[in-house]
Amino acid sequence: MSKPDLPEDQPPGAERRSRPGSDWLDPVRFDAHGLVAAIAQDADSGRVLMIAWVNAEALRETAASGFAVYWSRSRGRLWRKGEESGHRQQVVELRLDCDGDAVLYRVRQAGGIACHTGRESCFYRRLAGSHWQSVDPVLKDPELIYKR
Repeated sequence: MSKPDLPEDQPPGAERRSRPGSDWLDPVRFDAHGLVAAIAQDADSGRVLMIAWVNAEALRETAASGFAVYWSRSRGRLWRKGEESGHRQQVVELRLDCDGDAVLYRVRQAGGIACHTGRESCFYRRLAGSHWQSVDPVLKDPELIYKR
């Protein structure tokens, strides 16, 4: 059974994000770093494409723009999916899990590639015995996707 959504149940450092017009963010349980997990799922096939992190600003921009925005922990800034590759994710639906600690972006993936390795999904490896085996093909060479 999940805990009630009360401010004292929030992790230390996770402030409530109440603002006029942002009440829909209240049930989202951001962690101590102000982040929550975001799963991107293909809206048509149901395949899980990737997982990333979002903060309140990324969620607000995603809802307003209709395109997936994440928080890049490595860059320390908002990451608008496809800003470099062109493989944008049009968000057709946002969902929140029962505990409020994960969001689901149901998306239509531009170009059919969500992974920086040039594959459809970041989950392209399957455990085969005692090792991970790549089971999905590279659809486009990453060197051709990212102009460096």
